[in-house]
Amino acid sequence: MKRKANVHIIATGGTIAGRAASAAATVGYKAGELTVGQLIASVPGLDKLANLSGEQLCNIDSKDMQEAIWLQLAERVEAAAERKDVDGIVITHGTDTLEETAFFLQLTVKTDKPIVLTGAMRPATAISADGPMNIWQSVQVAADKSATGRGVLVVMNGQINGAETVTKVNVNALEAFQSPGRGPMGVMIDEKICWNESGACTLPTHSGSVSVKNLTQLPKVRIIYGYVGGDDGLFVKAALRDEARGLVYAACGNGSVPEKLTGLLKETVASGVPVVIATRCGGGIVVLSEEMTEINGFIPAGPLNPQKAKILLQLALTKTSDVKEIQQLFASFL
Repeated sequence: MKRKANVHIIATGGTIAGRAASAAATVGYKAGELTVGQLIASVPGLDKLANLSGEQLCNIDSKDMQEAIWLQLAERVEAAAERKDVDGIVITHGTDTLEETAFFLQLTVKTDKPIVLTGAMRPATAISADGPMNIWQSVQVAADKSATGRGVLVVMNGQINGAETVTKVNVNALEAFQSPGRGPMGVMIDEKICWNESGACTLPTHSGSVSVKNLTQLPKVRIIYGYVGGDDGLFVKAALRDEARGLVYAACGNGSVPEKLTGLLKETVASGVPVVIATRCGGGIVVLSEEMTEINGFIPAGPLNPQKAKILLQLALTKTSDVKEIQQLFASFL
């Protein structure tokens, strides 16, 4: 008889644990109302998939997620992964910042055991709540040996996406999470997990590449958003006055920086504060000219969106502030 896997569920709140006043309401609800025990109990037959255990790390709307909670979560995930009686881990999370938490865990937790994040676009009280199926499929993936060595995964709406590529592309639709330009690593069809061959990889190179043990906080990095008329340097100067140790500029197009702002950002790099150039566009790979990288010292974000570039820069700054070294780290994501 096939041994039933052991899956540990860590709950952090979010819409998946939310309540609304009406069964027809999908907005205006209060996130983070149900406990991990209530979430498990809300999915009939879930215990048939795996032996389940759970813990409540926090119960918040993910718009209120904090880096201090990330550090606690990484510690709890690592502790669970080190247990011999845990085969896979599921984390329930709000969707607003789910992709950031997934990417942070991808970089900081080193294990080949499946780590799966899931959430919901509709609260638990909605007539057509998507949370129960997302939990079911997440436990399915976390309990399956075929998910071993694939890094941190996001399972929602029948799709399996990787933490490095997934992003939230819609504020309302159930298919809110996608991997632009890459596609999902796999899909769920009833009880079958269908992996895409292009996504059937071994443990990603960057999995657990930066240890955050003994850290109590992350270096301060600010994102500056590019737009017409936003080239006066106001927000860059404010970030530097606030002692930011790094900046991410969410540029228009392929890392386009206004002429008026280029000089200030070049001076910022020269002062010892690294500047990463990402794009506000929803897809593509930022590639900068030699002048931008060699002369100005800017760091191209490559395929990483601004919020993920911020996380990588924060973690890089826990080890080095050398621009060349950080450039090489970002280049490794190409």
